[in-house]
Amino acid sequence: MAILEGWLEYLNEAGITYWLGGIAGLISILVVRSILKKVGKRLIQSERWQVLWKAFVNWTTLFVLVVYLLSYLSNTPWLYETLFTFGDTRVTIFLILAVLFVVIVAIRFSNAVKKHVLPSVYSRYELDRGMQATFNTLFQYVVVALAILIALSSLGFNLTSLTVFASVLGVGIGFGLQNIMSNFISGLIILFERPVKVGDRIIIDGTIADVEEIKMRATIVRTRANERMIIPNSFFLEEKFINRSYADTRLRISVEVGVAYDSDVHLVKKLIEESIKELNEETWHNILTDPEPRVFFENFGESSLDFKVWFWIDQQTDEREFRIPSDLRFKLFEKFNAHDIEIPFPQRDLHLIQQEKPE
Repeated sequence: MAILEGWLEYLNEAGITYWLGGIAGLISILVVRSILKKVGKRLIQSERWQVLWKAFVNWTTLFVLVVYLLSYLSNTPWLYETLFTFGDTRVTIFLILAVLFVVIVAIRFSNAVKKHVLPSVYSRYELDRGMQATFNTLFQYVVVALAILIALSSLGFNLTSLTVFASVLGVGIGFGLQNIMSNFISGLIILFERPVKVGDRIIIDGTIADVEEIKMRATIVRTRANERMIIPNSFFLEEKFINRSYADTRLRISVEVGVAYDSDVHLVKKLIEESIKELNEETWHNILTDPEPRVFFENFGESSLDFKVWFWIDQQTDEREFRIPSDLRFKLFEKFNAHDIEIPFPQRDLHLIQQEKPE
């Protein structure tokens, strides 16, 4: 018994019991969190209410952990020791931890609002996907910025000290951060001016891609091969690119076909128009009648009379852009065969000249 008391006295003098007690408290909070989650999973049948209960438990646990740590470490001198002076403000470990905590809470709060609250607002006002992404990004920026400013002012941080930081940042930008800041500001301009937005179909260096996400520094686009391209935001303000969805989501599709020289050109034109009309009525209701399809007798080719048809679809998707022209070619092939209209292929006539051998 004396040996045990001796060990306890030694641990107490070394400060180990203090930290072991703190760790035991943390473990207890996490165990209670795990139990509450399991109880909620068993008692709550609705999936939606399970998600809400899980979020409530997580948020409550985070709050309890922070309050517990701050109260438990309140008598710890090193937590409030000055690391350095920023302007007129003493920066301590407590200040840094408090700001980090506020930032994490602000980010989680904004993510929760974006996930559970804003979608109902968007559906009510029928906002498009690009506008939703813009509002989501701006909302998160504003929430985090306000949270940091409120936290700093509440903790006694002199906000005028930020002028020192601004001057230091200005020097940093001049020596190597100009590219990062340029892309960040370009991202803000993109969000407000919207030369490109989430959901747009763009063409960059001949590659067709869909905009998936506009981040602080770069924009992520997905190609038709399901590859992701990471493009700096400044590219969309400084370089040329094609935005197919900028003002109109419609797309004009062109299909070419050649027929034999002895074909009835008026019948060919009629069959092409009938094929598009039937395709619209039977399968693809996305083919527009305004603007109406147009058939052109384009050229007298080497082996064929060349025709071209233009028609419009209501929205640009890979399925419509590729399958509709393919289905139209199938239908044209069947109609031309039914009316004995030949689709020729290149032919060459060879004339062999036999030369007599000299005697």
